[in-house]
Amino acid sequence: MISIKEKEKKGFAVLKAKFGYKNPMQSPRLKKVVVAVGVGSTKDKHKVELIADRLAKITGQKVSPTVAKKSIASFKVREGDKVGYVVTLRGKRMYDFLERYLNIALPRTKDFRGISKKSLDEIGNYTVSVKEHTIFPETSNEEIKDVFSFAITVVTSAKTKEEAGEFLTTLGFPFKKE
Repeated sequence: MISIKEKEKKGFAVLKAKFGYKNPMQSPRLKKVVVAVGVGSTKDKHKVELIADRLAKITGQKVSPTVAKKSIASFKVREGDKVGYVVTLRGKRMYDFLERYLNIALPRTKDFRGISKKSLDEIGNYTVSVKEHTIFPETSNEEIKDVFSFAITVVTSAKTKEEAGEFLTTLGFPFKKE
């Protein structure tokens, strides 16, 4: 099986004909993967720590808390409260995470028929939501009641939406036929 890093290197040959690249440096590359989860106004410290622990196990890296910038009374949030966690993956950890996500976690989702290309933005980034963290094998399924969702953003150096879509397809992202 070919790794994502090798597919990224061979992506130039595939994309050269479609976009007219003359130099391999023109081909899009993966920059980083950002994994973010929101805990909202959850006051249960056990659940918040559980989310941080599970996200660290999934990504293989320590999580950084995100704090509220302003107090919002209607949401019962005060300035400085933890409202989520974020992990930025680069290098080997980024490739390892994408390998696990594409080859292990996505096939374990219920009724999986592909991921939508609609989540590509105009500057070549792709954001996808994971509804249940339990699709990753790193998490133990002993506490099913504490299932949470998170977002994965794949940041590329692609200039347009079309370039990013073709690049991610060459990496092995299973997009729906729309």
